[in-house]
Amino acid sequence: MSTVAEQLRHAREAQHLTVHQVAELTKIRTDHIRALEEGNYDMFAATVYIRGFVRAYATLVKLDVAQLMTVLAAELAQTTKFREHPKLTKAQPHRWLDAFMLQLSSVNWRLVLLLLLLAVITAAGIWGYRTWHNNRTQDPLRQLGPGLYQPKQSTGGEVLPLSTNVPKK
Repeated sequence: MSTVAEQLRHAREAQHLTVHQVAELTKIRTDHIRALEEGNYDMFAATVYIRGFVRAYATLVKLDVAQLMTVLAAELAQTTKFREHPKLTKAQPHRWLDAFMLQLSSVNWRLVLLLLLLAVITAAGIWGYRTWHNNRTQDPLRQLGPGLYQPKQSTGGEVLPLSTNVPKK
């Protein structure tokens, strides 16, 4: 059985397509297409790119994608770089900040914001009702002083003259 690289190249040549035409149709860079046709998988950072590019390329040149992906998995298992799946997390001890951020990321923020908005509206309503009720039940004249007029005591003895131009009735 031929390798994935040979199958891709032969299928492309059978359909009289150039590398540039395949790149334009699949939106895969030409250097990546050349690397796939050469079997140079070390050019790629992860297997997900290789699998995606091979799937798109095989679909374009009308190869059996499932069979090609099986052959590709066997080829990748023989390489040292892609033998195992990459670990998604680093082997570091989890700190309290990591746990806190994980909990924050799992919060339904729409629900939290809705509840917070309802709490603010409820608090404003309670405050408004209490203010209205307190103002309604208190004496409106409580801030007035004594009922009798008492002029302030002046120390200077200065008195302004009364006006003599008083209109007569």
